Amino acid sequence: MIEKLLNILKASNADGFEITDTTTLAYEFYFIKHRLDQNRVRDVQHINVKVYKKLDDGKMLGSASGEIYPTLTEDEIKDEVDKLISRAENVKNPFYELNKPADFYISKNEKVDVSKIAENFVEAMKSVPETDTEYINSYEIFAEKNIRHFINSEGIDITFEYPSSMVEVVVNAREGEHEIELYRLYKAGSCDGENLKKEIAEVLKYGKDKLIAKPTPKLGKAAVVFPTSDAVQIYSWFVEKCNAGFIYSKYSDWEIGKDIASNAKGDKVTLCSVKNLPNSSRNFDVDDEGAPIYDMTVIENNVPKTFFGGRRFRYYLGIKDSYLACNFDVTGGSKTSEEIRDGKYLEVVEFSDFEVDPISGDIAGEIRLGYYHDGDKVTPVSGGSISGCMTDFVKEMYMSKEKRQYDNFYIPALTRLENVSVTGAE
Repeated sequence: MIEKLLNILKASNADGFEITDTTTLAYEFYFIKHRLDQNRVRDVQHINVKVYKKLDDGKMLGSASGEIYPTLTEDEIKDEVDKLISRAENVKNPFYELNKPADFYISKNEKVDVSKIAENFVEAMKSVPETDTEYINSYEIFAEKNIRHFINSEGIDITFEYPSSMVEVVVNAREGEHEIELYRLYKAGSCDGENLKKEIAEVLKYGKDKLIAKPTPKLGKAAVVFPTSDAVQIYSWFVEKCNAGFIYSKYSDWEIGKDIASNAKGDKVTLCSVKNLPNSSRNFDVDDEGAPIYDMTVIENNVPKTFFGGRRFRYYLGIKDSYLACNFDVTGGSKTSEEIRDGKYLEVVEFSDFEVDPISGDIAGEIRLGYYHDGDKVTPVSGGSISGCMTDFVKEMYMSKEKRQYDNFYIPALTRLENVSVTGAE
């Protein structure tokens, strides 16, 4: 199929192309409590093609992409390619070059054993400690082995494989006639059983505390600690501000070599893009456009060192030797967890939704469960919301030395922002 598609593309009027052929073998299990309700195996192939067309005497470049189904005949493939070329002629961007072959190495990872990954997840879920009042309602396990083959018209031709997994869990907690549910979704490469059990045990505790939570007090401005995966949204803001597309489009005014928050107090952020992050679902040898991935420092002590992103925007900005980053490692801060959890503060573990706007930096989230530390006692609280802006918080934020991984982000286990607006529920 790929050879047939290649021949058609080379004989077409396209001035360039990229093919991404991904084959996925997946095992899926659906449990009610710990009783297997159903399971299935998926073995699928997705072939995505992007064609390029030079326009206006080569000053502009158009592009269009779509999926070519493996079941298509040769004539049907030709027809789909012609449609893509026609669409590409209606898109005009300043010309840029596609990625060319470069020195890269194929990761020497062990072959992915998808059945073993699924088995490890099942065993981990069965070993989660439960009680009569805090227990697992249901869960679904998705374990995948992916083989990706990337080819482009410049001569790149590379194949690599990687695991990708997901677990969806619903936990229940009850007290008398009052019962609540909490939902979690965990993404990873393969199964880290100990970390998964730790996270679900935490959620069971959160469910128990949610039943006795008091209304969140009106705190005005307060320190807020983020101990869960919601903190990933905070560090994603730093990531997006260094995206070449954001820089080119003027969504970010950050500059290489210029401190993002001069005279900042507290901890400064050092963020690295890494090729391999243990147990990440995004350990790739090349990015989606065929650029080789390697370790690089993006931000060092609040100072951008380079920008990353797609080939088009890197070409416009004159950025060489970069790529679409996938895994991120944020250096730990200066404080221990005990020091982060000092004084009066609100620790939020459950939001109805938490967002950090990648352009403005505005943060917002409705509190479903938090712990208010008033210096003498700790009170579970619920209701109200938090708000503010990262451009202000980056001037004084604190991070724990201890770290924690959430799929493709390895970040400080605790992040503390000062002077956050807290609207109470009282």
